[in-house]
Amino acid sequence: MTKLSTLQAWVDQVAGHTLPDAIHWCDGSDAEYQQMIDQMLADGSMSKLNQEKYPNCYLHRSDPTDVARVEHLTFVCTDNPEDAGPNNNWMTPSEGHAKMDALFAGCMKGRTMYVIPYCMGPVDSPYSRCGVEITDSPYVVVNMKLMTRMGKNALQRIEKDGTFVKGLHSTGDLSPDRRFIMHFPDELSIKSIGSGYGGNALLGKKCHALRIASFQARQEGWLAEHMLIVGLESPEGETHYIACAFPSACGKTNLAMLIPPDSLPGWKVWTLGDDIAWLHLDDDGLLRAINPESGYFGVVPGTNEQTNKNAADMIKHDTIFTNVAVTADNEPWWEGKTDGEPAIDWQGRKYDPANGKAAQANSRFTVAAQNNPSYSSLADAPEGVPISAIVFGGRRKELAPLVYEAKSWEHGVLVGAGVASETTAANVGEVGIVRRDPMAMKPFCGYNFADYWSHWLSFADRGNKLPKIFHVNWFRQTPEGKFLWPGFGDNLRVLEWIIDRCENRVDAVETPIGYLPNPADINTTDLNISAEALTALTSIDRGQWRAEMASIGEYLESYGDRLPEALRKQQKAIAAALN
Repeated sequence: MTKLSTLQAWVDQVAGHTLPDAIHWCDGSDAEYQQMIDQMLADGSMSKLNQEKYPNCYLHRSDPTDVARVEHLTFVCTDNPEDAGPNNNWMTPSEGHAKMDALFAGCMKGRTMYVIPYCMGPVDSPYSRCGVEITDSPYVVVNMKLMTRMGKNALQRIEKDGTFVKGLHSTGDLSPDRRFIMHFPDELSIKSIGSGYGGNALLGKKCHALRIASFQARQEGWLAEHMLIVGLESPEGETHYIACAFPSACGKTNLAMLIPPDSLPGWKVWTLGDDIAWLHLDDDGLLRAINPESGYFGVVPGTNEQTNKNAADMIKHDTIFTNVAVTADNEPWWEGKTDGEPAIDWQGRKYDPANGKAAQANSRFTVAAQNNPSYSSLADAPEGVPISAIVFGGRRKELAPLVYEAKSWEHGVLVGAGVASETTAANVGEVGIVRRDPMAMKPFCGYNFADYWSHWLSFADRGNKLPKIFHVNWFRQTPEGKFLWPGFGDNLRVLEWIIDRCENRVDAVETPIGYLPNPADINTTDLNISAEALTALTSIDRGQWRAEMASIGEYLESYGDRLPEALRKQQKAIAAALN
């Protein structure tokens, strides 16, 4: 129950429509979490893993048709289709509500309806925003406990603020034919049915923290971005915070939890977030960031001591695994794990390579952020952290140099708008195709990209201490397919150059696409890299870049009349300089 009449009225209305057997208001306590776990262990929807080696770790298997985000079934509902933009699937609000209300009618009969008040960001931060998710899934409740500040304290803030994002979710009958996610930005509401999986069901994550929040952010003058936040402390004790946006399969989590190589002694890296950043201008015109989440919902295949030791260590206790395989002694197992072998696959069958991979390719872990050995307590600071640099990146085997700096904020917005990455096996469809993914927000921007770029551009007039903007590419290859840059921990060497540029400690080479490093200014101490490779990594091919800028120009023009003129001018100026 709540003192906030609008919240109580909404809960009553949903209950009257969905007809649950019982209503449970979540308090976010550890006892409640364990009660939910025990309930799922009893009904078989969750199982215990080896408690000696993986204490307080559990396995959930989702329906085999329900294992990933469903972007083709995800809609933004606005009166004018132009407001949703060509980057979103569109429906009118009336049509969206009618479709969803029909599916929700009576859908919770025989089930408990859980009311989850939650806060995205520290509960006492002016930058945080709250929501309430109504769901019939105890799996959602325990994941939201790990991923958000959920329960009594969040409800108190909601009652004080008097406003919240409404999220209504039901697993329904899990039929792909009756699976939809609808966003109503003008109403700050979300309806999701037919999936129990990840971001389709944990409505605080992509639905609220990006799609709805990006719309809120535009109205309120801030940014909700698909970015990691990392703190870099130099041997001299100087700390800089960097926000980075990369499309999938570009090393985002690895960078957020980077471990400095032995050849760079004295450096420390602090993780503030691995997926989402909310960026606000403070009273001094400085851009500050909070991570609205309090946990990680990460892809587990490929995680091991070599690729990401911090992640490998943090998921050894108090973790919920989804769709991994298990070994004969009931330990979780996935492709890329360096010990054990699978006995039972992710669907609960005896493992047979003929059935495909042992763990589902998109299998996940959910874990509290404090489990991470590189966790920064500043992730809970209500004032957030000051951002020195914004970094965009993509996977390009040719074209993009290792790192370059935008010449201005406006130029940086063009760099972000033009982000492209080559598809990998993680994507559906052909491998190696270059896809545009502006600011890594293609599936997550809750309104027209052209309006979103206009909003980004508006910060040039509002912030007098804006961070510099950079682009990185760890994935350059030789014609024979060999990577030119070692990546992983050695990416700190590139971040060191970025920090030096932010502090005006090193010069750079001006080119039409931006400022490139002098090869001598990249720290290569104890690094086995040839002078030829370093030259290739810090230079551009003008012919390739002429084609790239023409392609970016065509992409931008596809947004029509709403495309901001400042972005068009930036693209034309660079194209002209390349000619």
